[in-house]
Amino acid sequence: MVGRSFATATGPKATEEPKDKIHTLEMDDKSHSNKSLNTTGTATTGCRHLFTDFVMETPLPDKWKGFNRDRYDGTTDPDEHMDAYTMHMSLYTLDNGVLCRVFPTSLKGEALSWFTKLPPNSIDYFETLVAKFDTQFVTTRLHHLAYIALVGIRQEKGESLRKFIDRFGKVAMSIQNLSFDVAMHHMLTDLRPGPFADSLFMQPAMSLDELRRQAAKFMQFEELREFRNQAQAEASKEKKEDRYR
Repeated sequence: MVGRSFATATGPKATEEPKDKIHTLEMDDKSHSNKSLNTTGTATTGCRHLFTDFVMETPLPDKWKGFNRDRYDGTTDPDEHMDAYTMHMSLYTLDNGVLCRVFPTSLKGEALSWFTKLPPNSIDYFETLVAKFDTQFVTTRLHHLAYIALVGIRQEKGESLRKFIDRFGKVAMSIQNLSFDVAMHHMLTDLRPGPFADSLFMQPAMSLDELRRQAAKFMQFEELREFRNQAQAEASKEKKEDRYR
């Protein structure tokens, strides 16, 4: 039927021409359907992909060896995974397209299943992917404390400065976007009166690193004094025992 539509009254050669044209059309169709890879070896419009063509046309770094860290399964804190992912990728590149293309290789289990069900061509930028990822796994995010939690962390009687600083630091690390000024205020109010508190009142630290350095000096002094007191107490005990022998 198709050949007949090309037939003319010019004789036998005319009947062969449609075959050539049909063959050419078939080759064109195959060529068009096979345009799922471009010159960079990435899928384009011929493939039903979650990323836009702009993202898929981004080549990977020359020395890229694949994502070799723990993959995210959707059961732990998504913020920790995203931080680990971006830090690892920054060793190679921070290109938007590369960050998008590599991200699914950092997923597994339910997280990977969620990703594969995203609408085609719905990811055009890494921030878009991050927003969808955060929304999907918001329930597995760790609960962050409010700065008011620092109010209850008062240095107990007999508690060493080192133990208090460690306890205070763990809570402070659990508070998102905690400013140094707020942390410093609560540090001053939570400390028991003593040399370290007096030092902070006289010369407040200007940064977290400076606060740690100041605290380290008083920790060493406090621990040295405690060691000396114990040594004196043991020596006094031995003298008393010698008297009764």
